Amino acid sequence: MTIAEKIRKIAADARAASLAMARLSSAAKNELLLRMAEALENNAPRITAENAKDLEAGQQKGLSAAMLDRLMLDESRIKAMADGLREVAALPDPVGEVTHMWKRPNEITVGKMRIPLGVIGIIYESRPNVTSDAAALCLKAGNAVVLRGGSEAIHSNLAIAGLLQDEMRKLGIPVAALSLIPFPEREGVTEMLKQEEFIDVIIPRGGESLIRFVVEHSKIPVIKHYKGVCHIFVDATADFGMAEKIIINSKTQRPGVCNALETLLIHKDVAETFVPRIHEALSTLKVELRGDEAFRQFAPGVKAATEEDWYAEYLELILAARVVDDLDEAIAHINKYGSLHTEAIITSDYANSQRFLREVNSSVVLVNASTRFSDGNQLGLGAEIGISTTKLHSFGPMGLEDLTTTKFIVYGEGQIRQ
Repeated sequence: MTIAEKIRKIAADARAASLAMARLSSAAKNELLLRMAEALENNAPRITAENAKDLEAGQQKGLSAAMLDRLMLDESRIKAMADGLREVAALPDPVGEVTHMWKRPNEITVGKMRIPLGVIGIIYESRPNVTSDAAALCLKAGNAVVLRGGSEAIHSNLAIAGLLQDEMRKLGIPVAALSLIPFPEREGVTEMLKQEEFIDVIIPRGGESLIRFVVEHSKIPVIKHYKGVCHIFVDATADFGMAEKIIINSKTQRPGVCNALETLLIHKDVAETFVPRIHEALSTLKVELRGDEAFRQFAPGVKAATEEDWYAEYLELILAARVVDDLDEAIAHINKYGSLHTEAIITSDYANSQRFLREVNSSVVLVNASTRFSDGNQLGLGAEIGISTTKLHSFGPMGLEDLTTTKFIVYGEGQIRQ
């Protein structure tokens, strides 16, 4: 069989297995996840041995230290993967939940019930822990999942997926409900993206270039986010101490993640006082600032920002900064340059906070809190499959509920349509 034929069979088998997954009880799914967690911990030496092959190949290919760190698995990371499976097992099962019920004038009762999406394709890079994380969330939501990890983690991913599949086999659950495409060639991705007959949705996890490739080539709906150009607006009524603390946390706690602060907007009425203060605080923390002319007036020596800086996702200790006339200009800037990811306002003005919440076009909007809270776990979802800046069918961090859809259910007593 060719690679194309093999991938078509994987996808078709996943579709058949998805029907069995949709029927599984919550207890059966939870038992499976708990057994998977135990299997990972009990087979840590096997996983690390396979991971060592990937690390050696990565070093030979000249992967960066950061890439190798993302690729590396040790006992503590494997334990974290197992704990993640247990956390998902402990979450409420959304499948079968009736979200709304109402009665029509003819006495029929109409409702909406949560059901699995069906077959979910996950395409991801580098991090082999995604293999177990994605499997846990998709399976708990009653779906089948087809995984395609990066070629740099092929041995690690195959070892992890194999252990998880062993537990499915022992419980009589179709192994095809958790499939890993074993081909490192790029053809494995392009053929997967053609399987619209069998795969219901694609979720890519990785850099912007990967996501754009998936969107360009997929015949299947894609839930995605390209990048996180996250903003904070310091309003005229902001508490400076609060603003400084939130800005520092948003920018410096983990600068390389998608919910880190990338652009700072400051109201002109407080610029003379607040700009020197935040400039000094961020400079002490080795943050490079790039400011507009108004910002640089109060922060001598700051590099001039270009038009490209307003669109930039730096993912490092660089921050664009601008002074704006008012809330209107702040919102206009965010809606023009933002990426629909995460934005925050620091203010003591309730009316301004409510306008910001209503009018800013992003998936997560915060008042007086760090952008780093834009995370499924931090928002109380328990775990997330990723963050979507696509408004159909999910917007923002995606938890278990976002891996389901709803269908209409109707109760009648013999009614017919007149």
